[in-house]
Amino acid sequence: MHDILVIGAGKIGAVVAELLANASDPGYRVMLADRSAELLGAIDADPRKPHRLTTLPLDVTSASQLRAALQGKFAVLSAAPYQLTVQVASAAREAGVHYLDLTEDVVSTRRVRALALGAGSAFIPQCGLAPGFISIVASQLAREFDTLDSVRMRVGALPAYPSNALNYNLTWSTEGVINEYCEPCEAIVDGVRREVPALEEREEFSLDGVLYEAFNTSGGLGTLCESLSGKVRTLNYRTIRYPGHAAIMKALLHDLRLRDRRDVLKDILEQSVPATMQDVVIVFVTVSGMKEGRLLQDTYARKIYSHVMHGKLRSAIQITTASSLCAMLDLLAGGQLPTAGFVRQEDVALDKFLANRFGAVYASQELSRAA
Repeated sequence: MHDILVIGAGKIGAVVAELLANASDPGYRVMLADRSAELLGAIDADPRKPHRLTTLPLDVTSASQLRAALQGKFAVLSAAPYQLTVQVASAAREAGVHYLDLTEDVVSTRRVRALALGAGSAFIPQCGLAPGFISIVASQLAREFDTLDSVRMRVGALPAYPSNALNYNLTWSTEGVINEYCEPCEAIVDGVRREVPALEEREEFSLDGVLYEAFNTSGGLGTLCESLSGKVRTLNYRTIRYPGHAAIMKALLHDLRLRDRRDVLKDILEQSVPATMQDVVIVFVTVSGMKEGRLLQDTYARKIYSHVMHGKLRSAIQITTASSLCAMLDLLAGGQLPTAGFVRQEDVALDKFLANRFGAVYASQELSRAA
């Protein structure tokens, strides 16, 4: 039985804690920490709360509180806002505790990687959907080619029933969405690693008869730019939305200059755009290259919908993101991942991930249909 600290009791962290605490042998004892008494109170008041789940009021910015919370833990899983990533990772390094997170922030991940140098515990950032599972898929497809030409990764978490001009509902961290719409994006263009602007290079495609747009956003590639450098002509990541979304966001961020007032934009979105639990996650990866003397293309396409888990309706983004993080922890605890230093998502084989009890949600036929 491993003792786990989950930091962040929001939309994703609460589901992570619930999944781990409900897991049968091998099981986990989970402490869910947050500074919000309201969020923790909702967990404690739920009669369905697993008996192996406890809560802890915690201010992550307090080094002494964080140090005390890490004592005796096998691993810490950070579902906190990306601004707190480095603080949690630094404390994990000091305590000798395994570290996993969900951050999509490129700068934070680089600092986590630096902390992992010479560490006696594992540091596994970017364990969510994108970055995370998307890198595992892309790497698996890429390994099946003799030489690579292009790797194109597309992911979206969309409302199943869009009903506003943005064609969007809030499904996860508002801060995270704004960050990925603002920060530079990594890519490989004509064989050269580059930074490209967010919200640009818009394209349209259809899947199952539905029209989508996709455009550059930051962080989704994880460490693939480094892993595939010198091996591929084109590598890029784009976020999927319904048509029209990118144009409105560009007007807000650039024309109204809200990229310089992100707190204002966050308040506008959270006060004006409703959240929804009825969403769909789309994973769409296309790889082309030479195989047995022929130029071929392989594609992985998957849709995952919201469903009831442990008696509660969970959104598709909650299910996929939380399950990815839990799967990586499970693989680490089971001795299937390195237990020291920096671990990349693309080092995990897709079949091993899907065979995991948590990672199996990506292959579930039930979840591929709307409830």
